[in-house]
Amino acid sequence: DWDFWIDFKDRRMWPTVAPIVAMCFAAASQSFFWTKFRLPIGATTVVLALLIGEWINRYDNFWGWTFFPINLVFPSALIPMGFWLDIVLMISGSWLVTALVGGLGWGLLFCPINWPVLAQYHQAAEIDGVLLTLADLIGFNYVRTGTPEYIRMVERGTLRTFGKDVVPVAAFFSA
Repeated sequence: DWDFWIDFKDRRMWPTVAPIVAMCFAAASQSFFWTKFRLPIGATTVVLALLIGEWINRYDNFWGWTFFPINLVFPSALIPMGFWLDIVLMISGSWLVTALVGGLGWGLLFCPINWPVLAQYHQAAEIDGVLLTLADLIGFNYVRTGTPEYIRMVERGTLRTFGKDVVPVAAFFSA
């Protein structure tokens, strides 16, 4: 769910959970392509296939069945991170360097790659005296069954002790 809804793509859990989950597919595919064929295309191939599958899923299920707008449920951009992982493996030829440098880059590149698409939804809006983001406003207007409202309260956690800049901290822990 952290990658489905625009209002769940927050500054804490989304940059931590989504890259870690996506890395599992990329690492497994990269291992297969490198050991069997000596081709450094595994991460890019599986990320491209994953995004095609996610777009089909989002269009058919969210728009085709329930008529949620596509800009509410679009998937994360992962292709540049797949390129990064494959380039590190191609240049180094080492699993250890790929795991350390490639994995670090995978986690650290996630926010800058996806931020241009998400920035418009993080604009502040005051609705009936309540200050919230446009993503939250969209999430409140398109009500979903089974949505735990406490997830929207993620912003109130204790990660503010790092100085209110939580995106670099979340990206570091993801890396």
